[in-house]
Amino acid sequence: MDYAASILARLPNRKRAIGLDQLLKKIEGYLTPEQVAMVVDAYHYADEAHRGQNRKTGEPYISHPVAVAGILADLRLDPQTLMASLLHDVIEDTGVDKKALAERFGDEVAELVDGVSKLDQIEFRSRAEAQAESFRKMLLAMVGDIRVILVKLADRTHNMRTLWVMGTEKRRRIARETLDIYAPIAIRLGINSIKLELEDLGFRALYPYRYRVLERTLRRGRAQRQILSKITKRFEESMKRVQIRGEVRAREKHLYSIYRKMRDKHRSLSEIADVYGIRVIVDTVDNCYRALGLVHKCYKPMPGRFKDYIAIPRVNGYQSLHTTLFGPNGVPVEVQIRTEDMDRIAESGIAAHWLYKSGDRLGSAPQARAREWLQQLVDMQEGGSSEEFLESVKIDLFPDKVYVFTPKGDILRLPRGATCVDFAFAVHTAIGNRCVAARVDRRPVPLRTPLKNGQTVQIITSRNASPNPAWVNFVVTAKARTAIRNYLKNLRRGEAADLGRRLLDNALREYSLSVRKIPRKTLAAALEQLGLENREALFEQIGLGERMATLVARRLVPGDAPDHTDGDAAPLTIAGTEGMVVSYGRCCHPLPGDTIFGYLSAGRGLVIHREGCGNLAEFRKQPDKWIPVEWEAELDRTFIVEIRAEVKNRLGVLAAVAANISATNTNIEHVSVVERDGDMSSLTFQLQVKETKHLERVLRSINSMPDVVRVERTSN
Repeated sequence: MDYAASILARLPNRKRAIGLDQLLKKIEGYLTPEQVAMVVDAYHYADEAHRGQNRKTGEPYISHPVAVAGILADLRLDPQTLMASLLHDVIEDTGVDKKALAERFGDEVAELVDGVSKLDQIEFRSRAEAQAESFRKMLLAMVGDIRVILVKLADRTHNMRTLWVMGTEKRRRIARETLDIYAPIAIRLGINSIKLELEDLGFRALYPYRYRVLERTLRRGRAQRQILSKITKRFEESMKRVQIRGEVRAREKHLYSIYRKMRDKHRSLSEIADVYGIRVIVDTVDNCYRALGLVHKCYKPMPGRFKDYIAIPRVNGYQSLHTTLFGPNGVPVEVQIRTEDMDRIAESGIAAHWLYKSGDRLGSAPQARAREWLQQLVDMQEGGSSEEFLESVKIDLFPDKVYVFTPKGDILRLPRGATCVDFAFAVHTAIGNRCVAARVDRRPVPLRTPLKNGQTVQIITSRNASPNPAWVNFVVTAKARTAIRNYLKNLRRGEAADLGRRLLDNALREYSLSVRKIPRKTLAAALEQLGLENREALFEQIGLGERMATLVARRLVPGDAPDHTDGDAAPLTIAGTEGMVVSYGRCCHPLPGDTIFGYLSAGRGLVIHREGCGNLAEFRKQPDKWIPVEWEAELDRTFIVEIRAEVKNRLGVLAAVAANISATNTNIEHVSVVERDGDMSSLTFQLQVKETKHLERVLRSINSMPDVVRVERTSN
């Protein structure tokens, strides 16, 4: 009697041991008897905790954690992971807490179980935020222990197998989440077996009709399997003749992979070249390349379809040679050639390396690559919302397509569409922050230039340079996007603090005081009352409009000082260079020369409006938030202003008006056209002008045109 059978024979109630016999058969081949006993103990604990609970399928609840453990046992995971998979719903669905699990099974298992538990106790503003925050917790738990995501992936896989019991809306939502998040994570970690099942199950649930049509079409064409059999036999005979030891397997591409390629490349099924394929498994890397030459002798290769992932592995550690051949009757057949170790990594990814010796925990390529990516998650999530984090990770999950070189010959893997700025941040955040130009293959190119395979990229930096906010519009990597956003947030805080100091100084001037004249003890007491760490935090809140300068000033004035003195409360001077904490109302587009008012908007800082703005009546209901402001003399910058011209419908009238505007040395930012009736049209221009006098010149010039009926500056 084998060990699994002996354990089952000793169970007091074999009828309740649901699924345990299949699980034992899987694990007894690679775990020691002591480890098997630990897994059985976790099974009994979970069985007792979930007693009386049923799934929506009608099965006892214990069938779910046992199935999850079985999926992980197929990947040959360690006993602690198997125990955590059996217990993964105990904290969430029963009265057992983490401390009780730690006392019974150890801290390691308790931490794993806690890592896959959901965030039910936290209140969120929206469902999207709840999902994003739960996802953030899951990924950050991976940084400490990758086995968390392995349990989560197995959990999702079994839930997808029983998704048919859910309602239509919930089924579609879970299927989309699986295709958008979980399957790409499995790809990133190189766990091909789970990835393929998640994709096909998700495809069937999200697009059932498309799935059935594609499956039916492929079933009709499966007569081509005879062709695969013929090719397989020819490869085996050729390998035997040249004494290459190995195995040849025929395979069929999964439905979702075919569907995605048809959708993304706008091709019909007949145009997909790798619906059918052959996998050649050999013993050494040298024999991989020998086998490649052999298959090219058997059938002609398709030009441009060879990829060497052995010399340049994918980001998840995947290695293989890929080539596409013209098979019998011209049928395209993809051939993958790899070693046994490469095949094991391709199917199980990072899980293939979990049964390690104690000294080799981080030694494997997939482990190192996966941990490098996971470590970046910590940087990504700092300073942003959960939704931003989820967006960044989704961008970063999909397989890398572009391989480029540094000037020293090092290879960097970047997503398709990555630009020179993405490359700079991939090298180092400091390089990205200081980059000013780029050279691709020794030729100067714009920083937004998308990179292609095999290019050599050189980044030129400057010590005084800083990230451009416009970069956020074209970078594609999560690292670049997060670094730029963090820089802008820090910059905004600095600008807010500078504006807040100026506003407080202005408010204190009424009492013939300034920030410098306030005693340290008085300022420290005020900061303590307000719950702030330092005066920079106070200035920042004032600059962002979250705290009123006049109220803060009253706190800082000594008790014996009069409420008001004859101090000169001069208006705040606006120079146009204050940065992101001073903005200009889009409702009225103020210009130097206009009489202006400043409105402190919470979170936005100071918003400048011109006299006569339609929003003034609403804003004046909050007089404490109005700040007297004035323009600095001789500003050397341009501002956006909007004008509207009523013109006769004539051929080329828009071009004529635009040319007239350009003749006044004025840039056009944006233009829109609205046809009023058959004879008249309204042209709205957003222009860059320096002041009201500049605008008046533009208006006079346009008004003199014969096809222009009326032109004016817009106002709400």
